[in-house]
Parts: sequence; structure tokens; C-alpha cells
Amino acid sequence: MIEVITLNHHYGSRHALNDISLSLGRGLHMLLGPNGAGKSTLFSLLTRLTPVQSGEIKLLGEVPQRQTMAKLGVVFQQNTLDLDLTVAQNLSYYGALHGFSQSQSLEKAAPLLEHFSLADRLNDKIRSLNGGHRRRTELVRALMHSPEILLLDEPTSGLDPKARASLSDAVRSLCEKQPLCVLWATHLIEEVDDDDDVLILHRGTLRAHNLAHTLREIHQHPTLAKVFANLTTDSTSEADL
Repeated sequence: MIEVITLNHHYGSRHALNDISLSLGRGLHMLLGPNGAGKSTLFSLLTRLTPVQSGEIKLLGEVPQRQTMAKLGVVFQQNTLDLDLTVAQNLSYYGALHGFSQSQSLEKAAPLLEHFSLADRLNDKIRSLNGGHRRRTELVRALMHSPEILLLDEPTSGLDPKARASLSDAVRSLCEKQPLCVLWATHLIEEVDDDDDVLILHRGTLRAHNLAHTLREIHQHPTLAKVFANLTTDSTSEADL
């Protein structure tokens, strides 16, 4: 559902992505990398916010066109909700961009609001919600048009451990119920489960791609954290590209 072929990207003389190739089907895929790995650059290319310089991206088997992008749901690292509108108003505005009436938008959002425990927050202004509820609202918004691909760029950024775990459980549960391809970018190893499909990105290079427990076996380490540390020994504190 997501195919990347020898993708390269640079900012001036600085290479952000180096010959990235990957193929992802349905299910949850964890893109793990330290700050500066190139995760946000990859997401920017997948969402066509940044044009491809070299290589190829295919979504759902084709080079992305407008109709393809309509099958994509995205939650960016930065909050993009209107703080002075209610949950319902934010969802209705987004639904209108997909041609839905207000009633259609809320009808489509209803089961998602239940799933993410937001049904009783529909008339609350975003400004009054805590970080976890804001992230859940963004997830409802990203999913209400029934996308086939969901991109999550550091979706738990700024959340406390309890809120991070709750959001992760909700997304994992959703993946079990719907035929989604989810690419979740994170620098937090604790967000990765042992049976997760893991891609480790470092300094623009895909260092590994396998199930977490398989990576531990291959590298003969008791924890994914040790594998991650060995593959990213020259990790940098630079802001994520």
C-alpha cells in the first residue's frame, strides 16, 4: 500500500534521505528513529507537501494523484486543530473539504468518536481539551473519510506516558478492526511492541526493517533498545528533518 523506491532528498549539500526503499502492506508499521533521522522529511514526501527530488513513491499501487491523496489520512507532529472551534465544528469543517454536509460529517465521525472516547466532548472547544483528547480528535478527523493509509508523525509528542499508552492502545485496536496501512513515526522505543513491524531510520538511511523480536534475535540483544543503540551509535541531537 506504500512503496518507496530508491528515494533521495537533500537540503542544499545536506542529505536527508539516502536511497530509501520500502514496501508496506496493511497493518501497523513503526518508523523508529532519533531526532534528525529524516522521519518528517519522509512524511512530507509521502503527503506531497514536498516534491520528490529523486526516486519514486507509490501509494495504493500508483504514483500519487489527487484521487489517491483523498485515500490518505494524516496526523502531523504539530497540532492543526482550530482551538476556538468545538470538536464538532473542526470535524464538520474538515468533512466539508471532502464534500460532506455537516450531518454527514458527524455521522461518519460518530463511531470513531466512540472508539476514541470522545463522544461526550463533541460540543467542547478544542482549547478546553487536554493534549490526549486533542490528539484523539485529530485521529478522528484523519479517519472520518475512511482512508486506506494513515500516516502518524510523532502522534504522542507532548503527551504524558499514560496518554501515550492510551492513544497507542486505541490505534492498535483500530488496526485490528479496519484494513488500514498505518505508518507511525516515533523516536520513543517504548511505543514499539515486540510483535510490531519496525523500520529503523538513522541519518537518512534505513538501517533495518523487520519484526521487533526478529531484530533482537538477529542482533543477539535482549531488548530493542540495545539494537536501536547499536544501529544509531552516531545519533544526533539535531531537530528532526
